Amino acid sequence: MDDVLSSAPLFAALDAEASAALRASMENTTIAKGDVLFHEGQLGDRMYIITGGKVKLGHTAPDGRESILAILGPGELLGELSLFDPGPRTATAVALTDLTALGLGHAALRPWLTGRPEVAESLLQALAQRLRRTNDALADLVFSDVPGRVAKALLELGDKFGQQMPDGVHVTHDMTQEELAQLVGASRETVNKALADFATRGWIKLESRSVVLIDTERLARRSR
Repeated sequence: MDDVLSSAPLFAALDAEASAALRASMENTTIAKGDVLFHEGQLGDRMYIITGGKVKLGHTAPDGRESILAILGPGELLGELSLFDPGPRTATAVALTDLTALGLGHAALRPWLTGRPEVAESLLQALAQRLRRTNDALADLVFSDVPGRVAKALLELGDKFGQQMPDGVHVTHDMTQEELAQLVGASRETVNKALADFATRGWIKLESRSVVLIDTERLARRSR
C-alpha cells in the first residue's frame, strides 16, 4: 500500500512524516465487486484514493442510457470535486473488482490545504489532468470513428493495467463487452466488430474481461 500511496497526488509532495500523519487522518473503505461506492446525485464531501482493485465512474442519461466516464485503479483519486465544491456527485462509482480505498473528508483535508500549499497544488494538478482527459474524450466523440476510439481505449487501459509479457501486453480490464462499449461511447455491436477486426489483423487477442495487446504500434496509428 505504501508504494501505491506514494504515487497518489495527495502524497507525492509529502515527506515520510507528513505522509504518515495524512494517512492517519484517512479512513479505510472496503467494498465488494459490484457494490456502489457512491451514487450520482448523492451529496458528497469525501474523496477516495484507491489502494486496491478497480472502479468505474458512470453517468446515466435521463432516457436511461449509461456511459462510463473512466476506469480507475490503484493510486488514483475519485470524488475529489466534492472537496472543493461540496454538492451532488456527478457520477456513480461502482467496484469492478473487490475494492479497497482510503477516504478523506472535507474537514480533515482543509488543514492540509491551508498549511501545506504543495498538497493543494498536487490536487489542482490532478483536477487539471481529469479535465484534460474529459476534453480529449469529447473531442474523440466528435472527430474519431468507433475503431479509433476502441484502439485508444485499449492503449489507455494497457498503460494503466497492462503487464508486458513475451507475447504482448496483458490487460485485465475486468469489464464486460457492454461496459467496454459504454466506455468508448458506442453500441456493443459496433465495438465488438472493431475488436474482431483488430483480432483478425493480429493486433490483439481477446480473452474474458481481458485482452492481449500484440501490436501496440498499429493500434496507436489507428487511434489517431
